[in-house]
Amino acid sequence: MLKIRLGRRDVLRLGTAGLLGGCMTERARASLVEAKAPAQSVIVVFLGGGLSHHDTFDPKPDAPAEVKGKYSTIATAEPGVRFGEKIPLLAARQQHYTLVRSGSHANDHHETATNWVLSGRFGSAFGDYPALGAVVSQQLGFRGELPPYVAIPRNPSFTWELGRSAFLGGRHESFKTGDPAQAGFGVEDLKSNHKRLPARNQRRETLRLAVDRLAREVESNDQLLTFDDFQKRAAGMVLSSSARQAFALDEEADRVKDRYGRTTFGQGCLLARRLVERGVRWITINHGGWDHHAKIYESLDKKLPELDWSLSAFLDDMRERGLLENTLVAVFGEFGRTPTLNKDAGRDHWGKAGSLIFAGAGARPGLVLGATDKLGSYPTRRPVSPAEVAATLLSRMGIDPRQQIITPDGRPLEILDQGEPIRELFA
Repeated sequence: MLKIRLGRRDVLRLGTAGLLGGCMTERARASLVEAKAPAQSVIVVFLGGGLSHHDTFDPKPDAPAEVKGKYSTIATAEPGVRFGEKIPLLAARQQHYTLVRSGSHANDHHETATNWVLSGRFGSAFGDYPALGAVVSQQLGFRGELPPYVAIPRNPSFTWELGRSAFLGGRHESFKTGDPAQAGFGVEDLKSNHKRLPARNQRRETLRLAVDRLAREVESNDQLLTFDDFQKRAAGMVLSSSARQAFALDEEADRVKDRYGRTTFGQGCLLARRLVERGVRWITINHGGWDHHAKIYESLDKKLPELDWSLSAFLDDMRERGLLENTLVAVFGEFGRTPTLNKDAGRDHWGKAGSLIFAGAGARPGLVLGATDKLGSYPTRRPVSPAEVAATLLSRMGIDPRQQIITPDGRPLEILDQGEPIRELFA
C-alpha cells in the first residue's frame, strides 16, 4: 500500500483533487500523472500578432494576385505539399512534424484571441481564465528547483500583458527570463558572485524566515502564501548551482549559438532546450511582431528567414538529443491573416483560418491535417478550435481537460468547458 505523509504545507497546498475529495499531495499526484503521460514538458512557440498562413504554410499559388501575394512556392519533404519560398529549411523538414492547416475561431481582436488560444476558453480581452502554463503549474507543481511555468523572454503583450494565471494566483504566474540574446545574459539574482554570495544568501535566508513566520500567523491569506512560496523557491534557485546553470547560455559552444541564431528568438529556443533538459514543465517562447497591416513583404522578408533558421535548428536539436520523445512542441499565433491584401499592401486579422505546427510526444511526423478553401479563407476539412488545441496539450501531459479547479469564491470550474483532444495528431 502506498503511504503518503502530509506536512502542514502539503495540507495547505493540496491541489483541486484534494478539495474535491481526493487526498493527495501535488508531488504524489504529479508522479502518478507522469507515469502515464506521453509528454513531460510542453513548449509553445507563440507567434504573436498573427502569422500569415498564405505566405508560409498554406500558400495558394493558383489564386488571384491579391490573394497569393508576392512569394512563389517551394516543394516540401512531403510529396504534393508546398510552402512559401521564404521557409525552405522548414519545408525540407516537413517529414519531422505535423502541420495543421485548419486552425479556426471567430475572433479577430489581439488580446481576446490571444487569451483564448493560450487558455482554451473564450472570455474577455482581460484574461478571465488562466493560461495553460498556469494550469499545468497548479495541477502538477514543481519538478526540481526550476519553476514549472517559464516565459521567454516574457509573456506576450499588445496593450497589456497576456498569458497570466488569472484567479489561480501569483504562485502560478510565469517566471520571465528576460532577453537571452543580451550580452552577459543571466536571470537576475541567479548570476554567481562568489565574493558577495555568502552574505547575500544570509540576508535572503533571514528574509525568508521572517516571511515564513508571518505566513504561519495568517495562513489563509493567498498573497502571503504566494510570497512565502516564492521566497522559498527563489532561495533554492539562488543557492542551487544546477538552477543557475540552466540559464548559463555562455556554457554553450559558439557553433551551437550560431546554429540557433544570435537573435532573441534563436537564443530563446536554445534556452528552452536547456530548461526542458532540467525539468521545466511548460515554456512559452514569445516570438511576436507578425501584425503586418501594411507593407507585409518588407517585414516578412526579414522575419521569415529568422523563423525558418531558428525553429529548424531547434527542432533538429531537440530530435537529435531525444528530447522530442517526451516534449510536445506547438507553434501557433492568435489567428491568421486576411486572404486579400489590403490597400496598404498588408494583411489584416483573420481568425477564421490559420496554420499550426506540432512536434514530439507522439505527434505524427509528416501529417498534414485539415485544409482551407482555394482562397485560404475558411477550413474545408477538419477545422481545429482553440479548445481542441488546449485539450490536446493538457491531455498529453496527463491532465484531464475537464478536471475541475476551484475559483476564489469557492466555485468549481472545469479547466475547459468544451473541446476534445485532436486524436488524428497521434498514431
